[in-house]
Amino acid sequence: MPFVEGGHLTIARATVRALRDCGHEADLITTPQNRFGRQFQAYLATRLTDVGQDGLGRKIDQVISFRFPSYAVRHERHACWLNHRLREYYDLWPILRARLSSRGLVKETVRRWVIHRLDAFLLRRSVKKLFAQSRTIQARLRRWGNIPSEILYPPPPQRPYRTDGYEPVIFAVSRLQKLKRLDLLVQAMALVRDRRLRAVIIGDGPERESLVRQVREAGLESRVALLGSADEEAVLRGYATCRAVFFCPHQEDYGLVTVEAFASRKAVVTALDSGGPTELVQDGKTGFVVSPEPKALAEKLDLLAADRRRAESMGERAFRLVSKMTWKKTVDRLIGG
Repeated sequence: MPFVEGGHLTIARATVRALRDCGHEADLITTPQNRFGRQFQAYLATRLTDVGQDGLGRKIDQVISFRFPSYAVRHERHACWLNHRLREYYDLWPILRARLSSRGLVKETVRRWVIHRLDAFLLRRSVKKLFAQSRTIQARLRRWGNIPSEILYPPPPQRPYRTDGYEPVIFAVSRLQKLKRLDLLVQAMALVRDRRLRAVIIGDGPERESLVRQVREAGLESRVALLGSADEEAVLRGYATCRAVFFCPHQEDYGLVTVEAFASRKAVVTALDSGGPTELVQDGKTGFVVSPEPKALAEKLDLLAADRRRAESMGERAFRLVSKMTWKKTVDRLIGG
């Protein structure tokens, strides 16, 4: 979505802050991301960007890139902490292909072929050290290009997380897109037996009207709230007060929601095919990993509604897990070697 900041930028800003906290001078340079179909211009513009010196003529010691097309940049000490490549040409290709005309399919197939080889060249030759932000991302690198990488999970962004209670609320924060599957939460809430349990969703996006309609048709207006976009304090308050957090995207790269929930001592309910979140959520210990079906999700939501102490216990385990993920350790790996 234009002018919407994704998780990769949140991680990039947190990395800059962590570098500064560790005594380094660091700045964030955003590279162009042209509209879909004009990716080559973005790669070329990034490749031609001079990052050898800063505006005062001082040598830049190292560059850290995060996703396409930023890893096209040239620098003798270039570490890439990869969030994702252009997913429409990789794991999301079947979705793109299904909506193309015959002519469009030919064009996009050629473009995909070129992008695959361009990415493989850049990630092997232009990048000196490649980190994947999850095993899910690492597996994609191996599947498409057989590109080696090390796993380095991002810690939670530096925010004032807190725990204010465990109200009978399932909290979700996400862009409202099909891949985020907020409709699964709405459908599950219609099956939840404990009518005291509510769901609160923060976020906006193309699926908002559809979700509003689903809530209305299911008669859930009093139990499912779609709050739209909100500021940081509202998000932190949502984490702080809820019983648990819903995060069941389809094949998410990583998902900061998981570690932010953990930092707030809250368990996360995710799905078997959610990708990155399943690497951190330990089923029955720091949350639940369920089949992406309304009935299976509703059963776990009922468990959480009925057993506050269990939710608290899982939240404490989640907090202990995420406390081991520090920005100091992360910076040491990114700039080491």
